[in-house]
Amino acid sequence: MLKKWGWFGIILILLMQLNFYFKIQPFALISFPIIWIGYILFIDSLVYKIKGKSLIANNLGKLIGMFIISIIVWWIFEFFNLALKNWYYIGTEPFGVYYNLFATLSFSIVIPAFFETFQLIKSLFKFKEDNKKINIKKSTIYFLILLGLICLLLPLIYPRYFFPLIWFCLFLILDPINYLRNQPNLITYIIRKRFKIFLILGISMLIMGFFWEFWNYWALAKWIYVIPFFDFYKVFEMPILGYLGYISFSFEVYAIYYFIRGLFRK
Repeated sequence: MLKKWGWFGIILILLMQLNFYFKIQPFALISFPIIWIGYILFIDSLVYKIKGKSLIANNLGKLIGMFIISIIVWWIFEFFNLALKNWYYIGTEPFGVYYNLFATLSFSIVIPAFFETFQLIKSLFKFKEDNKKINIKKSTIYFLILLGLICLLLPLIYPRYFFPLIWFCLFLILDPINYLRNQPNLITYIIRKRFKIFLILGISMLIMGFFWEFWNYWALAKWIYVIPFFDFYKVFEMPILGYLGYISFSFEVYAIYYFIRGLFRK
C-alpha cells in the first residue's frame, strides 16, 4: 500500500488533469505547479514502498532544500534565455505583478521531481552510488572546466548555432569542481567505466521531460519553444530532437545540485 501522501499525490494529479479540460479557476491557471507537487508526492511514495525510506519520510529537510536550489537554478537558465531566446511564455497576463511568484513556484519543482524520479529508477535498477575518491590528474580536471567555460560562452555569444551547449556546459564546469571538493560527482564513474548511472540519469530525466512537456501542452500558462534548425516533428510543444537535450540536462542537474548543496555543507 502507498503511504497517505502518495494517494494525495494521485488525487492532485487526477484533479488537475481533469481541470485541463474543465478549466475551473483559479486552479486552471496554477495547475502546472500543483500537478507537479502531486507527481513528487506520488513518486516519493513509490520510492518508500520499494526501499522502505524516502525523502518525505526520512529526509524532509533535504527535499525542502531541493525546492530552494531548484528556484535558484532555473532563474539562472531564465537569465541564459535572455541571450538564447529558445522559449517564451504565453497565458501569463492574468498573473500581473504576481507573475514572478508563479514562475518561482513553477521553477521550484524541477530538481525535487528529478531526484525523486532518479531515486525510483535507481531502486528499480538496484544501483548504489559510489563516489570513493580516486586520483585524477589535475590537468584533466582543469581542461574539463576550461572546456565547460568555452561551451558556456559560445551559446551566449552565438546562440543561433551553439544553443544546445547550454544544456551540458555547467556539467563540464561543476562536476570536476565537485570532484575537487569531495562532493558526489560523475567523473569518477567515467574513470571507473561504470556507465549505468548515466543510463539511470538519462531515463529519469526523459520520464520527467515527457510529463513536463505533456502537462505544459495542456496548461493555460505555458511556454513555447523557438529552436533554430530543429523546429520540426513536435511532440507536444517540444521538437522531437529536443528530447535528446533532456539526457545531457540530467547530468547537468546532478552536478549543479551537488555543487550548490556542497556550498552549505562542510
